[in-house]
Amino acid sequence: AAIARRGILRAVPAAPRVAASALARSAPRAAPGFALERPGAAGALFVAGARPYLSVAKYTRDEVLNQLDGFHAEVLSTNWADYLNLVYSVPFWEAELDKITTIVQPYLHEPEVGAKFAKTQEMMDVLYQCEDVRDHINELGEVCTRASGFMGTGYLAGEKVDNLDENTELLGQTYDELLKKHPDFKPKIEQTVGHGLAGLRSKHKFRWSTAHRYFF
Repeated sequence: AAIARRGILRAVPAAPRVAASALARSAPRAAPGFALERPGAAGALFVAGARPYLSVAKYTRDEVLNQLDGFHAEVLSTNWADYLNLVYSVPFWEAELDKITTIVQPYLHEPEVGAKFAKTQEMMDVLYQCEDVRDHINELGEVCTRASGFMGTGYLAGEKVDNLDENTELLGQTYDELLKKHPDFKPKIEQTVGHGLAGLRSKHKFRWSTAHRYFF
């Protein structure tokens, strides 16, 4: 065979090309994702493509208990009445609780771990309820302050809450229900809802079960 390049005939031997083509057809094919054995490496298999790898982090019982105790202590020792602190901290607590909920699963059948985790879940439920009630109390107190006008003079006074008595009655009932349902968390309930009711009492006269503790 011959190839014409720029008017010059150059002879190209055809035999080596045919031999190479035949050799390629007769060569063994490798399985998808794997390469053939490299010469000189007997029995070695080399990966040509990416292989997926899945791993699960494992925690011992002591590690799970340490994380559970640390999370419980951190949340319980925080001032739940500090709304700004809760705004900053609660998203991180929720992420940490999701992690603990996953790693605690293999040990939930044990009485100690199961009881501790149940108490942690109850603590978070109480936190959410107290936070909601305290936010409502703070909003009512803000409206009452604005309704008294500038520096309590009545100048530029805002609108008053028409059903403030109904709100305070429901708040007192909710406070009693929280204490009855979650007696172990009475200090935290008192810290949020109890002190909130006492602050609201300075703006509006009403009665609730523990008003005498604040000399009302």
